[in-house]
Amino acid sequence: MLMSSKTEPAQLHFGPNGFRVLRSGNFVNCAVSGARIPLEDLRYWSVDRQEAYASAELATQRLTDEA
Repeated sequence: MLMSSKTEPAQLHFGPNGFRVLRSGNFVNCAVSGARIPLEDLRYWSVDRQEAYASAELATQRLTDEA
């Protein structure tokens, strides 16, 4: 049985100005909330942690919680 990339998350490498797709998929999971983030809506991530975030608020929460 073939797995659809729609049900599997993409694997990305986050850079300072964008990301590179390492494994195809249509979404990534938010590191804080676990919510699915469609790649076309992905705006927030950490290069150092290699994590995606669903919103600016969640990114700020993650970065300040562990500071």
